[in-house]
Amino acid sequence: MKYKEKPWLGDPQKTIAVLQKYGFRFQKKFGQNFLIDPHVLDKITAAAEIREDDFVVEIGPGIGTLTQYLAHAAGEVCAVEIDRNLIPILEDTLSAWDNVTVIREDILNLDLKALAEKKNQGKPIKIVANLPYYITTPIVMGLLEKKVPMKSMTVMVQKEVAQRMQAAPGSKDYGALSLAVQYYAEPYLAANVPPNCFIPRPNVGSAVIRLNCREHPPVRTENETLMFRLIRAAFNQRRKTLLNGLRNDGGLGLTREQAEEALSACGLSETVRGETLGLEEYAALADYISRWETSKK
Repeated sequence: MKYKEKPWLGDPQKTIAVLQKYGFRFQKKFGQNFLIDPHVLDKITAAAEIREDDFVVEIGPGIGTLTQYLAHAAGEVCAVEIDRNLIPILEDTLSAWDNVTVIREDILNLDLKALAEKKNQGKPIKIVANLPYYITTPIVMGLLEKKVPMKSMTVMVQKEVAQRMQAAPGSKDYGALSLAVQYYAEPYLAANVPPNCFIPRPNVGSAVIRLNCREHPPVRTENETLMFRLIRAAFNQRRKTLLNGLRNDGGLGLTREQAEEALSACGLSETVRGETLGLEEYAALADYISRWETSKK
């Protein structure tokens, strides 16, 4: 069943009524901040481009506010909630929708590939989430690195994190997260969301960002693991040159001469900083070092 009228839970009074009914207490360890603005809920659903034939996985449904909007638009929704105290609330608030399944699980432990195979015949799914700020990066990168069959991931995150995800080389927000996200997806900032749209209010601004997952990375590299190791080395000492970053990373095991040779071979200056390089330069550097290491064996 799908209701044709709104707003359902999308306002403060209804949210507070549900919380009082169940005596729910927010837990800091889960980073819980529930949305109470119907306009933002509409923006998230629109940004995710939910269609009637979509299978959507929602991470952290809370009391089911956004879940109701997703269920209204999608073919089927699977809501994954880690807090056992929210399960009976979700069973209540989502009882009118027969296209919603609630799973009590940590999204980091859930086999989304198996879920997509079972529920969506292995076709790409859409992820939607209002993510706890403290665990945003592990969740986003975990899903991208596991190569879960996803068409897109539309997530509410801390505004600064959203800015880093879409940052370009040379900008103040550009870093290892920018490169990692853009290797797997194309980021699109859909909306900024002020603190007063949540209960309880967070101390920082938020943003909705959609990550359109790539079928193929924008660059090719012979050693993806080494490429990301080089990226981490470059940004571990952001204010230093890339040469020093490579030399000081013990795991790489490069001497100064070897690091200089690799940079020169890739047409890079010894004074270049990692924050000015894009994926193509890091991929080329990884390939050169990988071939050099192979030739030593």
